[in-house]
Amino acid sequence: MTIEIEDKFDVPSEFGLPDLSDVKGCAEVAQPLSHKLVALYFDTPDLRLAARGITLRRRRGGDDEGWHLKLPKAKRARQEITVPLTRSAKIVPPELAELVLAYTRGAALAPVAQLETRRGVTRLIGPEGQALVEVADDRVKGTVLGDEPRVVRWREVEAELKDGDRDVLRRVGKRLLKAGATPADASSKLARLLGGVSPRPETALAPGSAGEVVVAYLRGHVKALTAQDPRVRRAEEDAVHQARVASRRLRSAFKAFKSILGDTAELQDELRWIGEVLGEARDLEVIRDRFARRLDALDPSLVVGPVRRRLGDDLLTREHEAYGRIREALSGERYFALLDGLEEFVARPPLTDRAAGDAGKVLEKIADKGWKRVGDAYDVAQAMEDLDQREIAMHDVRKAAKRARYTAEAVGLAGLAKRAETVQEVLGRHQDGVVAQGVLADEAEAARGAGEDTFTYGVLVGLEHADAERAHEEFPNVWADVSG
Repeated sequence: MTIEIEDKFDVPSEFGLPDLSDVKGCAEVAQPLSHKLVALYFDTPDLRLAARGITLRRRRGGDDEGWHLKLPKAKRARQEITVPLTRSAKIVPPELAELVLAYTRGAALAPVAQLETRRGVTRLIGPEGQALVEVADDRVKGTVLGDEPRVVRWREVEAELKDGDRDVLRRVGKRLLKAGATPADASSKLARLLGGVSPRPETALAPGSAGEVVVAYLRGHVKALTAQDPRVRRAEEDAVHQARVASRRLRSAFKAFKSILGDTAELQDELRWIGEVLGEARDLEVIRDRFARRLDALDPSLVVGPVRRRLGDDLLTREHEAYGRIREALSGERYFALLDGLEEFVARPPLTDRAAGDAGKVLEKIADKGWKRVGDAYDVAQAMEDLDQREIAMHDVRKAAKRARYTAEAVGLAGLAKRAETVQEVLGRHQDGVVAQGVLADEAEAARGAGEDTFTYGVLVGLEHADAERAHEEFPNVWADVSG
């Protein structure tokens, strides 16, 4: 996998590439190279990938022959996944087909276009001989495949960052613009060839209305959930966490803004399901990292027996198994139906009359109501005499605080969001300590059954118990601060 950072420019057929040898940071410009590239692009019949800025191609020629999957651009960078050329030119490698399932949702992939490119490559070389920026001057013949093929020809220039920094790329871009280039209208060659392909149209909402603000928030997190899908399938760092957060925020928003969005119980149930699917691997990842840090901080004399294996490798094995269940769920019809339902809802939301109200007035009332629920839950917990029941009730306080935080963030109430986050953080430390003690007890029992020394498990339980108690004792003062 690579991350592409590039700028694209439209240029006229008579464009002359400017002299780049004196660009600051550049020691020399390498002799230009020429390539002929032939790329076959794959998509669903209704162009679901192209509509979302995704390209999937099989390319011959040049120094990067192979299958390329380019995911949507974010912060000027595009994620590109490559695999070697396969014998079949018309069957997408399964590993790449899986990575776009969140977009194809089981629809067949087939060739939709072919691009033939005559490319001239100019490399800017740094003082240590490294390639800083690569400038590709492309003359393109594009063919839209089908019963009546359509051919389009054009010229464009791409400046791609290699081992340089973004300042060098920016200077090259300025030089190209001065020479007559203009920023490209299309995000890719395929987008230029196919024309205006876009996702399903979205209903325009009244500016400044409560509905507009809430639906914009929902649309952002639906996109975030879908965008994390390929990263989750590849088990990339933090991907499961980000996908889980997106699902939680969506579910929380559907609950909090019911008076604006109407009944969304079915979507909430399905978001709970996918959150639980993602949560198994995420929780194992967090607890494994937690125990690793605990063991690293201990005096080596206190680490007895194969405790690192049980709390490290064994948990990692369980984490890998959980990832297998995630991939299975993300490839099923239930997940595809959830994505369809979310996209349909945010495209054409069935809003209530309250959605037309002023965003500031309506949403602040809803956020305040969410914060009041936190206080009500805390009062209920404090009234309980049974300590075990109070423990459960305090977990409800934490959940209410998380929901209040998400609601406040959705409507831009930073102060309220911070107060809710403070409550969530302190109660979270207590909950994490309690959960960790339970895992340690289970692992210690397994170790005891295998005849292993369990001394270190007792040390770790003591540390987790102390941390949980500190958070418990700290909370009344925290609550007094945030609720006063």
